Amino acid sequence: MDAITTLAPTVGMVAACQALGMARATFYRQRNPGPPVSLADAVPSPRRVSARALDASERQAILDVLHSPRFAECSPSEIYATLLDEGVYLASERTFYRLLAAQGETRERRDQLVHPAYAKPELLARRPNEIWSWDITKLLGPGKWTYFYLYVILDIFSRYVVGGMVAHQEQAALAERLIAETLAKQEIAPGQLTIHADRGASMTSKPVAFLLADLGVIKTHSRPHVSNDTPYSEAHFKTLKYRPGFPERFSSIDEARAFGQEFFGWYNTEHRHAGIGLLTPEAVHYGRAPDLHAARTAVLNAAYAAHPERFVNHPPVPPPLPRAAWINPPKPAQTQEVSL
Repeated sequence: MDAITTLAPTVGMVAACQALGMARATFYRQRNPGPPVSLADAVPSPRRVSARALDASERQAILDVLHSPRFAECSPSEIYATLLDEGVYLASERTFYRLLAAQGETRERRDQLVHPAYAKPELLARRPNEIWSWDITKLLGPGKWTYFYLYVILDIFSRYVVGGMVAHQEQAALAERLIAETLAKQEIAPGQLTIHADRGASMTSKPVAFLLADLGVIKTHSRPHVSNDTPYSEAHFKTLKYRPGFPERFSSIDEARAFGQEFFGWYNTEHRHAGIGLLTPEAVHYGRAPDLHAARTAVLNAAYAAHPERFVNHPPVPPPLPRAAWINPPKPAQTQEVSL
């Protein structure tokens, strides 16, 4: 303030405040703070009651009418209109609602559906046959509004299709049979596997739940309308439907099944998957990935030994082996900075 007071006679109050980064209002308020305000003066005065307001007895009389057995099943609008037809005016319709709201009596009378809080699934697979993801997708049939249904069970660590089929319908019984056959084929022991799915009718059906419980398989589900909770199945279906040769429509279920057999064979044994170090799902699922990785390393070492000048930064290395597969990995713990 002293600097502004000294500088203002020379350059003006506006320029002085701007130069020192202070608003003029702040300067004047600090220079002339005004009389101190006592605590008694700070207490607000009681709110003035309007001359049009109802007194306590009138409000109670209205509530007695609203609570009477005669009007127990009527809305305030109906009560207001009925009383008017009988030549009685107690208050406005809005006042009826306001008095009921003050009593906490304007809630919905019917029971309201309360959705449970769905927890975000966080699943980690470090080896094959630890977590499977399964889903069903529609394949267009020969005519309008005709579909075939493709069931796919995918191991999320190896991306290997462990089970699949094409059917005319989406049924819990078909899903139950496919899961049972796939578990037996993969020789899954009780307590070994978790099966993850969305909340479709077949996925949440009692037959499938009872089967998994009997076989000692843990089941988890995604949150409603959250496709990120089933990323591996969604990505697999995208690979299927963007595959060259995928038809716009299938003329018959036999054609759909033949295409599925060909696609699954290619996907499991020939497709080099970017998510598993450009290895095939079959190689990762059945434990041949380390040998293939070592062979790739030997090839790259030989290439480097023959022409080291072609590799500027470092010797070439193959893509790393898969170590883990997450569904919704937890967020890293945020470290708090502590000032010393």
